[in-house]
Amino acid sequence: MGYRNLQQCVADLERQGRLIRIDEELSPELEIGSIQRRVYQAGGPALLFTRVKGGSFPMLGNLFGTLERTRYIFRDTLRAVERLVQLKIDPRYLLKDPAAIFSVVPAALHLLPKMVGDGPVLAHRTTLDQLPQLKSWPDDGGAFITLPQVYSESVHRPGVRHSNLGMYRVQISGGEYSPNEEVGLHYQIHRGIGFHHAEAIDTGAPFRVNVFVGGAPSMTVAAVMPLPEGMPELSFAGLLGGHRIEMVERGDALPIPAEADFCICGTVDPSKTLPEGPFGDHLGYYSLAHQFPVLKVEEVFHREGAIWPFTTVGRPPQEDTSFGEFIHELTGPLIPTVISGVKAVHAVDAAGVHPLLLAIGSERYVPYGERRRPQELLTIANAILGQGQLSLAKYLMISAHEDSPNLDVHDIPAFLAHVLERIDLRRDLHFQTATTMDTLDYTGGTINEGSKVVFAAVGPKRRTLGTELPAGLRLAEGFSAPAICLPGVIAVKGPQCLSRKDDNEVMGRLCEALQGVPGLDAFPIVVVCDDSRFTAASLNNFLWVTFTRSDPASDIYGVGERFQDKKWGCTGPLIIDARIKPHHAPPLIEDPDVERRIDQLGAAGGPLHGII
Repeated sequence: MGYRNLQQCVADLERQGRLIRIDEELSPELEIGSIQRRVYQAGGPALLFTRVKGGSFPMLGNLFGTLERTRYIFRDTLRAVERLVQLKIDPRYLLKDPAAIFSVVPAALHLLPKMVGDGPVLAHRTTLDQLPQLKSWPDDGGAFITLPQVYSESVHRPGVRHSNLGMYRVQISGGEYSPNEEVGLHYQIHRGIGFHHAEAIDTGAPFRVNVFVGGAPSMTVAAVMPLPEGMPELSFAGLLGGHRIEMVERGDALPIPAEADFCICGTVDPSKTLPEGPFGDHLGYYSLAHQFPVLKVEEVFHREGAIWPFTTVGRPPQEDTSFGEFIHELTGPLIPTVISGVKAVHAVDAAGVHPLLLAIGSERYVPYGERRRPQELLTIANAILGQGQLSLAKYLMISAHEDSPNLDVHDIPAFLAHVLERIDLRRDLHFQTATTMDTLDYTGGTINEGSKVVFAAVGPKRRTLGTELPAGLRLAEGFSAPAICLPGVIAVKGPQCLSRKDDNEVMGRLCEALQGVPGLDAFPIVVVCDDSRFTAASLNNFLWVTFTRSDPASDIYGVGERFQDKKWGCTGPLIIDARIKPHHAPPLIEDPDVERRIDQLGAAGGPLHGII
């Protein structure tokens, strides 16, 4: 049941035609990352690069590149996991399906890691400079591990039970790090390792961290799972992998998965930081260099025949999109059990995941009222924004289940239309103007800080959304090229943003020009951007530009805007300024010379012919 290591997984995928070998020598500097992205976009197979320039370890890419392949990898255990999830939702499930107990009980036994005295991972030692030096984007600040499993334990309560396994960026070269001695440890806000780091700072003593790479595929998935506090990721890895995870005990040092391909062992000085980055990130921009913790490396282990799994990140969709879809399949049904009143939640991948959250909830507070307005939905919205990684959402749009029982949060155009048809812009926008934000999101102007807005829509339709530009549409000087993105949404090209100080005056001129335009009430949102044709060309372009390039508090304006009892609203369209600002991180741009070389691999006779 399940793969115990990466070697078993690779061999099986190759036998099944789900993986191909690429034996041509290729560089981990830009080339291999570009190939992985191109093959992912084509829905292609997993890739084993057997000749990595400057290195001695093969690299495995696109392993989780399709949802179908990810399901195949965990085909032996998915049913048992689904049954355990169902049991969590409704304990009466076993009464309805008594046969389920025969799969649930053995699966539950895999939750407890198995401590052992030795393992394949300890076969060899190496140094950081011998590891694959993957560089995905031209301006990356060095090489970093893109599929790490970063393991730490509570300083006050050591042991697996209070451990954390997370996927945090690990920079292994470049910057100010001492070669072969230090690596950068970039973890975003609201991550489990942060609690362990805080404990270490309280004690003033270094704390141990291990970085695992490879091993059982279930370990990689467990490292990105949003598990409830108190459930160790190692337990979930055993459940999904179909076997207890064997961990090698090493005295006072942290344990290591026996079947891992690589392990970097070291300590974090709680008082030391160094600049980490810049690196391309999952929003489609560079996350800039900032001070982050440093891991002082003590040992680097690898097994015989070790394989280096990797991915690349960039503007979605990318391989982590498949991760997200798979995780939603496993955990989506649990959301209503965690947050009362919630029917469904969807973090929109094309918008960078955290920037845009769609949700459906109940609205039952005053069912007898003649005119319905958001009430319970606001309670639910606050609960969502206080829940784990959902708290990093920047735009939350929430609708009432009772208004459209068949509405699906994954049908994004239909959901947006439902909200925009019903929202009262004078009343139904709710801001948090200074709060925590995703570490990778720079729209707030300062790392980890920004704002949020809730769009809450309840009741019957207020408007029919427009699908053709109003005949009398007029724009202020400097604005041009209006284009329809979606029903009810217009994109407008705005003047280049040179300074935040000028934004209020520039957007004020647009709001004034749009005042009283006939037919504009059918368009509740106007997006100001740098390229309206690009923004309107596809749903994904609209989502990416609008929600990754705007901060609600500083970039939302409105025609006929007003304050009442410190509550902001507007009578006309909502204006979202989604232009690139001077304080934003630059977008990712591929190297054209590298892309031309990759094109040759897809030509007739090349190893990727017929795939890209």
